[in-house]
This record gives sequence, structure tokens and C-alpha cells, in this order.
Amino acid sequence: MLLARLAISSRISLFLLRLHLLPFLFYIESRIAIPSIHIDTAHSLIIRLLKCEADGRLTITKDIYKDIPPYAILSHTWGGDDDEVTFADITNNRGKDKAGYRKIEFCGKQAAADGLLYFWVDTCCIDKSSSAELQEAINCMFRWYKDSNKCYVYLPDVSRLGSGGGSSAGWSALAVQSLFPPSSFIAPSSFPETWETAWLPAFRKSRWFTRGWTLQELIAPASVEFFSKEGIRLGDKRSLEEHIQAIAGIPAQIIRGHSVSDCSVPERMAWIEHRETSRQEDKAYSLLGIFDVHIPMLYGEGRERAFQRLWKEVNWSPHELSETKGSTPKWITGSVYLPRLHALS
Repeated sequence: MLLARLAISSRISLFLLRLHLLPFLFYIESRIAIPSIHIDTAHSLIIRLLKCEADGRLTITKDIYKDIPPYAILSHTWGGDDDEVTFADITNNRGKDKAGYRKIEFCGKQAAADGLLYFWVDTCCIDKSSSAELQEAINCMFRWYKDSNKCYVYLPDVSRLGSGGGSSAGWSALAVQSLFPPSSFIAPSSFPETWETAWLPAFRKSRWFTRGWTLQELIAPASVEFFSKEGIRLGDKRSLEEHIQAIAGIPAQIIRGHSVSDCSVPERMAWIEHRETSRQEDKAYSLLGIFDVHIPMLYGEGRERAFQRLWKEVNWSPHELSETKGSTPKWITGSVYLPRLHALS
């Protein structure tokens, strides 16, 4: 009992010491410039992948350093921490009773239907108990999505069944898919808002379009397909391009796969304006892949400081916006970040 109390006391003391030193570390960084992380992702990319076994079990591979097999990847919005299947759940063959297991199961089945043996889901393919692994994962995330053969966007707040009224009520997903197979999907602009497109209002309002991390998940992969909560394919980012462009404010050429470097820094910064993240620093960290830079994750520094370090890494200052006509993101020029930006120069 005494040893347990001493251990708890030591942990509390260590936490308070780190908290006390945090402002000092930020001050030191502003004076001596902590070196950025430079990762050669072409040679150091490491990934773990999920696989559905013949008996229905989900297994996870060991770290794969080279010869990474073709894989699908899931894009989704997180639920509560207790609802998501973790790395520990998968390695200990548990988690089937969690709400988040459904989307993992969906991803595995869809990958198999597309001829892919492996797939990746962030909730359980990253060991988030390791801060070092989490930091490396955040810096590699854009590349993981970019290298995927298929990206499936699972939208739990968009239904393809029963939302259009009439004879659709109670139909099975299989029945609907047989009537509207992916190969026969028609562009939204070519037919009226009938039962087949009654899901579009929910699609436009989906929470997925409001989250910070899903920005790179939309841009990085060559193939991005959207699915309803029933697992029915709604279309891909090409067939839904006009809707995505209107919702996300991203140029059509970027949705079609052109390099993000074709867009200016202010343009790319503006894409994150109306998106939110659970941790305030992640609003800046979620842009690392968009700008192809790597910086250390310093949770606790705050959003302002995180953006300052990002701006420094891309060699850009919001003050330059006065020289950039027609592309001034108001959320940056009117932010509290500006007064302290000189500390980095």
C-alpha cells in the first residue's frame, strides 16, 4: 500500500513539474528555435494493417517497413473514447461490443469486396498509449492516406434508406444496391431531387465536413468513396465534386488530384477555417500534410502557438496577406495570433 501511494505521488509530482516547465520550454523555443522534425517518408514509412481472418476475427500485422501490400483506409468521425475500438482491443481480441466496431467491420467487408486483403483504421492501428508512436503517426498520416488504394468515408449521420419516403421504407441495403449499383451512379446535377438523392441534404450537413483531420483524408487519396450509415455507396469525390466543392471550399482541381502546392498558403489555410478538432492544437497539426512539413507535437502549447510554429516552418507570415490580393482568410487576419508572431522572427 505504501509503495502504491509513493508511485501515485511520484506521478502527480512529475505531472506538476511538466506543467510548471511548459511556459519555460515555450520561451526557450522562441529564443533558440527547436529544430523541426524532418522525416524521409519515402524510406521510413511504417504501418500496421488490419486483416479479416477466415473465422471472422480481426488481426493486426506487425510493423511493416517495406513491401507494403495494397490496402484500403477508413475516414470517419470519432465517437466517445469508450465507443472506439483501440489497438489494445484488437491485440486482445475484444471490442466487438463497442459502437465503433461496426465501421471497422464495414471497412473490412468493403475492402474484401474490392479485392483488398488489408485495411487501416486510425482508432486501432495506432498505439496511442505511446506518445512517440502517436507523434510519428501524425507526421505520416497524409502519406498513409495518399498511398492507400481505396479510401472509404463512413457517414453515420447520412442514411440512404427510408429518407426519401414512399416505397423505400424498410428496403434492405442489398435491395437498394441491386437497383443502384456503384457502376451506374449518375452525377447529382443530371437528375432532380427525387428519392435516389434525398440523402443529399444530410450529406451536405454531415459532421464529417466539419472536422479538421478529415480535410487531408479528402485531399490525399486518389480514390475517395462515400458510404451511408447502412454501408451503401453514395458516390466518390469525382461524382460528388460539385457538392464537395460547395461544402468544403476546395478548388475542383484539388478534388481531382492536382497537387496542393498549386494553391497559395493563404488558400490552404482557409480550408481549415470552419473545421474543428477535439484538441485545439490539432487544428494546426492537421495541416502538416497539406503543407508537407513536419514539426514536433507539443500538446498543451495551445492553438495560437501551434499555428505560429506551423507558419514558421512554411516560411510564411499572416502579415504577408496585405500583399496577397483577393485571398485573405478573415479568420487569420482577425485572430489573436498576430500580435505575438514577431516573437518568432
